[in-house]
Amino acid sequence: MAVPQKEGTGLRVMQGTGIVAGLLALLSALPVAAQSRTHALIVTGIGGEPRFQAVFHEWGAMMVKAATERWGVPAEDVVFLTEHPDRAPDLTDGPSTKEEIAKALAAIGSTAGPDDVVFILFIGHGSFANNEARLSLPGPDVTAQELAVMIDGLGQSRVVVVNAASSSGAFLEPLSGANRIVITSTRSGMERNLSKFGGWFVAAFAQDVADTDKDGAVSMAEAFEYARLETRRAYEADQTLLTEHAVLDDNGDGEGSGEVNRESVDGALAMVTFLGRGAVVAGVEAPPDASPALRALYEQKQALERQLADLRAVKDTMDPERYESELERLLVDLALKNQEIRRMEGGGA
Repeated sequence: MAVPQKEGTGLRVMQGTGIVAGLLALLSALPVAAQSRTHALIVTGIGGEPRFQAVFHEWGAMMVKAATERWGVPAEDVVFLTEHPDRAPDLTDGPSTKEEIAKALAAIGSTAGPDDVVFILFIGHGSFANNEARLSLPGPDVTAQELAVMIDGLGQSRVVVVNAASSSGAFLEPLSGANRIVITSTRSGMERNLSKFGGWFVAAFAQDVADTDKDGAVSMAEAFEYARLETRRAYEADQTLLTEHAVLDDNGDGEGSGEVNRESVDGALAMVTFLGRGAVVAGVEAPPDASPALRALYEQKQALERQLADLRAVKDTMDPERYESELERLLVDLALKNQEIRRMEGGGA
């Protein structure tokens, strides 16, 4: 099993035909999201066969590098626990035992604020028997109920839990809650075959493949949809029966949606939750030597990006036509701001 590689495809945003009068007044009426911090815990469980040990470790390491090198999460805010930490001692933080997971989540809970995002990714094998779901770990396994207790200690922070193990669907209901995004690679505990979803989910953040709206960020919803579709395509390419059906729950009802779009009951929170870069939007900061004028342009761009995220968060409460109109105007204004930045940096139009 190889790490997924695929060229990116995305929706093409149509350009506007002029500057919209009064646009800034419209944007100022939208709420501005507060900047926040991302805390990440990446866990790879028991692989069993050597080939699975290798691929699980590779996916976990790729997620760590994507978080720190691509999306700007400080290395000190990322914990990587693996079955064999000696494979990459400079990258890993210890063994993926239940005790170490509990310690890591307790440490995050002691520092994470209410505006922070806690991102948790499990990769490996799982099991479901006697109505109890488990993630296979070195030493004692962790059950869904035990993990739920650990996550309750994270307080008011926004929590993203991605369980990419087999039988992970049985974790969905115990982990569901307010201000939480729970993604599982299967829709029930009965889908017990090896899960491929995790590799594609990691690829969504590690490669230029999942930013469908071309806003410079990859939301949890975009990563979910990309991984779900690529998983299905992989099974179709192998001409095998699809044995895993990923679901996402972010409205706290404990029931996952197998697809995230405008009509789905889940997805509003996932669409405005990102990995790193303030956990609001993965915008690029001004260069250290930028002039005050250039720095101001970058700040204006970041403000517009945050407003774009907030607009998407309230889309279900808006008239669809008004939402589309305001979304287009925001994207046009962002494009104009990017042109100003390029001109000032000497890149022309």
